[in-house]
Amino acid sequence: MPQQPHRRLFSSIDRVLRSDSPEAITEPIPILDDAWMLRALDLAMRIGESMFAVGASAHEVTLAITRVAGAYGLEGVHVDVTYSSIAVSYHRGGEGWPHTLLRVVRVAAPDHTKLQRLQALIVEITDGKDLEEARIRFRAIRRVPFRYKAPVVVVARALLAVGVSILAGGSAVLLGLTFVAALGAAATQAGLARLRVPSFFSQIAGAFVTTAVAVAVSALITAGFEPFTGVRPSIIVASGIVLMLSGLTVVGAAQDAIDGFALTAAGRILDLTLQTVGLVVGILIGLEFGSVLGFRMSLPDAPPAFGPLPNQLAGAVIIAIAVALFNGAGARIIAVSGVLGMIAILGHAFTVTLDLHEAAASGVAALLASFVGIMVAHRLHVPSVAVTTAAIVPLVPGGAVFYGLLGMVQADAPGAGTSSLVLAASIAVGLASGASLGIYLGTPVRATLAGVARSRARVRH
Repeated sequence: MPQQPHRRLFSSIDRVLRSDSPEAITEPIPILDDAWMLRALDLAMRIGESMFAVGASAHEVTLAITRVAGAYGLEGVHVDVTYSSIAVSYHRGGEGWPHTLLRVVRVAAPDHTKLQRLQALIVEITDGKDLEEARIRFRAIRRVPFRYKAPVVVVARALLAVGVSILAGGSAVLLGLTFVAALGAAATQAGLARLRVPSFFSQIAGAFVTTAVAVAVSALITAGFEPFTGVRPSIIVASGIVLMLSGLTVVGAAQDAIDGFALTAAGRILDLTLQTVGLVVGILIGLEFGSVLGFRMSLPDAPPAFGPLPNQLAGAVIIAIAVALFNGAGARIIAVSGVLGMIAILGHAFTVTLDLHEAAASGVAALLASFVGIMVAHRLHVPSVAVTTAAIVPLVPGGAVFYGLLGMVQADAPGAGTSSLVLAASIAVGLASGASLGIYLGTPVRATLAGVARSRARVRH
């Protein structure tokens, strides 16, 4: 007997308004061999652990683990990522016990080439790669050494400091002095790393070397040494600050906090704070050491400002390329990083002309670079975190940090130092927020464009 119209209408309204529609009380339970299931879980967790150790965010790690597990039929996997461990649990349902694996994460230096290969492996797995083949491929990726040897990394870090000096419009003599100071600091930190000295003391040593060179240059200028006339030694220290802050996970900490990974974000922020304190201690020791010897650096009138736009563009490209190099990037990532560095500095220069606050201008520049970066990264199959990090390093407020510290040490201008440190903190927050927001805005746009491209491909075929 056909249903009457008014009953059909009431039924439709009921389905729209009510959410307690009856559902099936049973669900299919996949039949999986325990040993095979544990191998799949182990592979998923090890891939996530390796990604986390080389610079991926907690959200990316969680997504990678669930994708790999889901590709092998393990749906509903629970993943817990903290700053020092990863736990993965899978329950097939019924009366059986859940299977849970736990691994301690030992965070290593960023390695964007290895991260790129791990992401490519995840794509192969989701496309149907056999489990044993995937395990063999993962073991091969894990054993791949860092792309560049230690001297290349040291020189790349020194070039980063040179790029900061170019960004500030430094002279040829200043560029040479900056390179020497940064080379000494980078070599010192590399030697301490080989001796397994904690990074806190490594930061102190590197900052001390850079500040000692700057104090020596200041003393030579005071003595009237002709080649150094007109050189601004404060830029040497500011370049060293950017050098030693460039490897810290400011963007990663902000992104984890926004994603809701509170423990991971807190761990990253604590580590960032500790390394920054080490940097501050090293600079203060260097300044006090110079004062004991009778050499005091004069306080500049303001934090070093950016130079002309051509200098800014050249400096940004050198910095972005240097960051990509000492993070182990390949040629493709290096090229994208250089272009995004130019985009970031152009965005900053444009927003400054609109009389925006420096923190807001830096945030807008980071947002623009990260948005373009995530679009390009997907298309060129490179990690978005790699190119985004390299692009925003030119905007790290090294000059403001040094000016603030110097103002606090010298008793004649304590107020200037405090305001400069507040400015540096606001710029850092703006950079982290802008980079994270650009990633979140770019992700759905990228997915939409990819869906449109797939639809057009199906239509053509």
